[in-house]
Amino acid sequence: MLEFPSINPVLLSFGSLQIRWYGLMYVIGFSCAYLLVVHQAKKFAWKQMLTHVDNLNLALIIGVIIGGRLGYVLLYNPMHYLMHPMEIPAIWSGGMSFHGGCLGALLTGALYCRKQGLDYWRAADLFIATAPIGLFFGRLGNFINGELYGRISTAPWAMVFPDGGPLPRHPSQLYEAALEGLLLFLLLWGMKANPWHQPKKRLWPHGSMLSLFLIGYGCCRFLVEFFREPDAQLGFIIGLFSMGQVLCLLMVVAGTALWYARITAQTEKATVHPPPSAT
Repeated sequence: MLEFPSINPVLLSFGSLQIRWYGLMYVIGFSCAYLLVVHQAKKFAWKQMLTHVDNLNLALIIGVIIGGRLGYVLLYNPMHYLMHPMEIPAIWSGGMSFHGGCLGALLTGALYCRKQGLDYWRAADLFIATAPIGLFFGRLGNFINGELYGRISTAPWAMVFPDGGPLPRHPSQLYEAALEGLLLFLLLWGMKANPWHQPKKRLWPHGSMLSLFLIGYGCCRFLVEFFREPDAQLGFIIGLFSMGQVLCLLMVVAGTALWYARITAQTEKATVHPPPSAT
């Protein structure tokens, strides 16, 4: 058994003002993702995106926060917030849903791109390839807070979490950081560099990175949920499956359907407007 590192969740304190590790992890994650998006826009010479990247990035952050909070309220603890509606905006007290945040970002991104005349699928691929970076740092923040810990375990790397009772548990936050964060980023970034995804040899249509992210995240999170303690107010909702696993299965289905739809759309477009023959 490993000892849980006792890290003060408050990094700095100035009177009543506190800077917490969890918030700092979000800032680092968003900042890294932003820099990588700018790098891609410059690399692929998408000048239109470079003029909108700041505003679109802000819109996505707002979508993540609102969607994440509403997702948690509606999916994970609806009865509590029905009885205490004034607590809904209190995101500082905890309670965010990744699936809600993902949906919120997709919707705000679609609205912004439609209003500004941007190619939504191309923009989605640009941003989604960097999303695992934010997930990586976010899960590290969960670990520092000692929250979202795993199930009771006898594994030699299991830990006793401050609020998890006296028995050692899986450090499932670190599993998620490794799979949903690091591994998924390496896979998506590598696929982004694949010649099939480049403009001159494009076999994968715009939107393919988004579909692969949905499938990849859904699979990684579904696996980790077997080691993560289910939410106390929900437990297992379908057999041995948690709410997170049910939502991840829906993500995999949605990602697969999107992949098929985007491939079909590209094939139909190529049939109607074939590329000019070489002379």
